[in-house]
Formats: sequence, structure tokens, C-alpha cells
Amino acid sequence: MFTFIPFAIASVMALIDTVVFSWLKKYTLGTLSWIYIPIGAIMYGIQPLIFLQSLRYETMAVMNIMWDMLSDVSVTAMGLFYFKEKLSSIKMIGLAFAFIAIVLLSYDEFDNK
Repeated sequence: MFTFIPFAIASVMALIDTVVFSWLKKYTLGTLSWIYIPIGAIMYGIQPLIFLQSLRYETMAVMNIMWDMLSDVSVTAMGLFYFKEKLSSIKMIGLAFAFIAIVLLSYDEFDNK
């Protein structure tokens, strides 16, 4: 069975990563004010509190991997589609494996048997 709550929490944490990383990229390109840097730091300060809540629904190891993989996929998508960055074929295969890992980590069917 698909477990939605841990996936949703990991998605929120990955969204924070994606927003802050895109701000950092824009700042280095000179298209964003420095004020977004401390705002991003505050957003990162909230992530441990979100992670703490996630431990009510899933193990620490699974939540961390799910968050990492969702962050990898979303940040990469931002880089590819918004910033027009390029990935090699082997890196695209790695990204596909990350997506598969997210799907597999969102199921707990096998754990209940």
C-alpha cells in the first residue's frame, strides 16, 4: 500500500531544497538580491522540525532516503527545465534509478508480511 503522509512530508522538504537551491543559483548568476540568502537559511532551519514530525509515520532511514531522492529529482528538474542545464546519458539513468527508489520507498506492502 502506498503511504501518502511520509511521501508528502518528504515532498515539502524537497520543495524547500528546490526553492533555496534555485535562489542560490540565481544569486550566483546575479539575478537575485542577497536578501534571499538569509531567508533560505531560515527555511533550512525549519526542515529539522518537519523531519521530526515525519518520524511519527516512517523510520528515520526511509524518511531521509525519500527526502534525499525527492530533492535530487526536483532540484535536477529545476536545473534542467528552468536553468537549461544539461545531463549526460549516464546521469539521466542515475536520475531514473532515484525516481524508482522514491516509488519503492513509498510502499510498505512488503513490510507487513
